[in-house]
Amino acid sequence: MKTLGKKIRLLRHQKGWSQEEVAKRLDISIPAFSKIETGITDINLSRLEQIAALFEMSVVQLLTFNETEQDQKIASELENVNKKLMDRETEVIDLQKKVIELFEELRHKKVATA
Repeated sequence: MKTLGKKIRLLRHQKGWSQEEVAKRLDISIPAFSKIETGITDINLSRLEQIAALFEMSVVQLLTFNETEQDQKIASELENVNKKLMDRETEVIDLQKKVIELFEELRHKKVATA
């Protein structure tokens, strides 16, 4: 059950939902949902169907949902975002250099005219 709980937690995170939001949608308490995610509580078939429907999946899809595929997809997205961030950082550094050069140029012109 812990594996299923981890899958549910991963799906919840992918949707950007809090435990409170999911618990409300399932019409259960937050602690009850937390116990599902941590694997403390066994899930009956009707609850499993309800959770699968919430994530727009069949019960079979929910049970066979592969974390490693999702982890690879997330890792790939993170890699792309990190690359974009590094590119932006390089742009900022280049712009900072230009600002410093322009400031120095203006300062030298000011000193020369004074």
